[in-house]
Amino acid sequence: MHEFWTFEIISLMEKKSIDEKIDFVLGKFDTKAVIFDLDGTLLDNNSFHRKTWEAYLKNIEKVISPEEFNAYINGRTNKDAIEYIYGRKMSEEESTRYTLEKEALYRQIYKPFIQPVNGLLYFLEILHKKNIPMAIATSGIQPNIDFMFEHIPIKDYFKVIVNSSHIINGKPHPEIYLKVASLLNISPKNCLVFEDAVVGINSAKAAGMKVIAVATTQTKEELSIADMTLDDFNF
Repeated sequence: MHEFWTFEIISLMEKKSIDEKIDFVLGKFDTKAVIFDLDGTLLDNNSFHRKTWEAYLKNIEKVISPEEFNAYINGRTNKDAIEYIYGRKMSEEESTRYTLEKEALYRQIYKPFIQPVNGLLYFLEILHKKNIPMAIATSGIQPNIDFMFEHIPIKDYFKVIVNSSHIINGKPHPEIYLKVASLLNISPKNCLVFEDAVVGINSAKAAGMKVIAVATTQTKEELSIADMTLDDFNF
């Protein structure tokens, strides 16, 4: 683990302040489980996904606007994103071929820079000490999840991990969050979700969950449909 992934040395007063804020938030939302999106929520990586998409699009001589990226790419399953880019429906086999090509490029570009969102490691440890079950609900693919765990050893914190291969309907459909709640055996109303994209917020809220938005990818104004917005996990 690189030095910048270790817990920062903060004063006892600062620790207490953060702990009190976390307790307040967990109590406010009657939290019995916490579910995390991955890209842009656990990892501060969406700028690298964007760079990868830009390189991929350049190779196929296509251009999309930032608005299109947020509406049709960010937070979506790779199959949905690929079908939008190529403007047609595809078989799983065809879309997977394009997906694996794009995601291999992403891992190559991001590997030297991989790091968690600020404050995440301390927050995960606090939840662990409080015996609050944690899960991941990601539109991403298993190789990217494995890639994260290889470089940031947080796998043991998560009781349930659901990715795009486990669902039929991608975000903003609520399927992925309802599936996670079912696997956790926790009522959706007691699940607190952390998301960085509007499409993911809509997915979690449609599942009947409370959502805290992490403004790593979109502005707090754009994420205002969430129940709360944060810059990162330092609360």
